[in-house]
Amino acid sequence: MEYHLKTPLSMEDVKKLKLGDIVYLSGRIYTARDEAHMHILSDINKGKQIPIELKGMAIYHCGPIVKKISEGKWELVAAGPTTSSRMNSLEPEFIEKTGVRAIIGKGGMNKGVSDAMAKHGCVYLAFTGGAAILAAKGLNKVEGVYLEELGMPEAVWIMNADDFGPLVVGITANGENMFLKLADEVKKNEEMARKKLGL
Repeated sequence: MEYHLKTPLSMEDVKKLKLGDIVYLSGRIYTARDEAHMHILSDINKGKQIPIELKGMAIYHCGPIVKKISEGKWELVAAGPTTSSRMNSLEPEFIEKTGVRAIIGKGGMNKGVSDAMAKHGCVYLAFTGGAAILAAKGLNKVEGVYLEELGMPEAVWIMNADDFGPLVVGITANGENMFLKLADEVKKNEEMARKKLGL
């Protein structure tokens, strides 16, 4: 199935998505990598108010290339996904404490993350690596930046998306994880092949 959804996402929006479904997202999307996750969690745990609303929103694991046009104005040049497994240890707490409904990235995430997605109602959407220019077309406007002091790739860029995709559902809001299923199949096939070859 193909879905065109808009942020903020509701529980109903993400619960209907199945593994392999194609999603195009419109509305506000935030970039966030390791340092942004750590900084935001640190502030939340200290009871500080963060200046962006993450509940129901989508986080994109991406360190974009952004060109400054004038004070407060930027142009997005490229926005390829970064490897999501880097955020495995941070994402369960991040999902729980921020209420985000979608994580976008590449390469999949581990069981701890899929368990957190099942518990709190969140999905993982995979974007093709190496398609940074295509991504920049879907993320058609830079609305602002938070944590700019972390540097261009680690800052939280506030993007406006217009049918950003195609994004493939890799982990459902029920915790089904395409990447873990594929890894199990590969392991079983390898064991069968080794047995046939007497290895």
